[in-house]
Amino acid sequence: MRKKKTLILIGLALAGAAGLGAQGVVEEIAAVVNDDIITVSEVREQHDQYAQMLRAQYQGEEYEKQYANIKKELMNMMITEVLILQQAREKNLNVAEQVKMAVDGIKKENNLVTDEDLRRALQQQGIEYDQWIKQVQQNYQKQALIYMEVDRSIVLDDSEVVQYYKRNPGEFTQPTEYKLGAVYLTDEHVGAAGLEEKRREISEKLKAGEDFNSLSAAYSDGPMKDAKGELGTFKAGELEKALEEPVQKLKAGEVTDWIQMKNGWFLLKLEDRKESFLRPFDDVKKDVEEKLFTEKKKTKVDAYLKALREKSFIKILKPNPLES
Repeated sequence: MRKKKTLILIGLALAGAAGLGAQGVVEEIAAVVNDDIITVSEVREQHDQYAQMLRAQYQGEEYEKQYANIKKELMNMMITEVLILQQAREKNLNVAEQVKMAVDGIKKENNLVTDEDLRRALQQQGIEYDQWIKQVQQNYQKQALIYMEVDRSIVLDDSEVVQYYKRNPGEFTQPTEYKLGAVYLTDEHVGAAGLEEKRREISEKLKAGEDFNSLSAAYSDGPMKDAKGELGTFKAGELEKALEEPVQKLKAGEVTDWIQMKNGWFLLKLEDRKESFLRPFDDVKKDVEEKLFTEKKKTKVDAYLKALREKSFIKILKPNPLES
């Protein structure tokens, strides 16, 4: 089952501009991009592939949001891919070695020995091998072009990295962490008087020196009983405000008063506390470099693609091909 899922996702993720410019039959043209065309059927095929990918990753409102964005930008995305592939062909970018390594890696990951084994596995998922190889090749061609035209021109100065670290300490500050124990009582099974008596009994035993975790195992309801009072470790901001505020006032080993929540009562013990601290520059330098590189790359890619579109002949004949 894992093999099938892996192969499907690979086929979709590397779809790229699948079939763009292929003219097996005469059909309705959605757009002309220099010497290539994008057909209505290609737009619909690409739409279906993206929709399938999104359904595998998102659900509900998030899926609808992502789908609406893809649907809106689909034509522009396909035009951009055609332009990039045209440039890759014009520059004769050879990615044969990358394709071979990718195929070998996929075969190894899926316990396949030969290319024929891979071919059969893809066919079982409705993916045509030669078309899939073409898609893999196009994906690497696009990566190679962007590397050549954009990545190689990006330079990061050491002082730039240091200044970003100094100007944005909040990004590199490790928040306070709390390791907590808890006694939890639900109010679903006992009356108000019984619940109050139970809380009083636990509090008195704690004052008498009895072990917090043992009391939690004996008295707690739900999963907290099995956990024997170990609630877990939380960073500042992860707990509900009604729980975190009392904890902030504690020293290690101290216990809060009883806290009423929507479905019951909590008694929290601060087992350990790690104070917030700014991570050293050497520990985050690589993260800063990657962030700055990504920001610069996006700006340069946008500029490169804008220039590419401006010097190209692009005519959209079907602005809404999915509604044709």
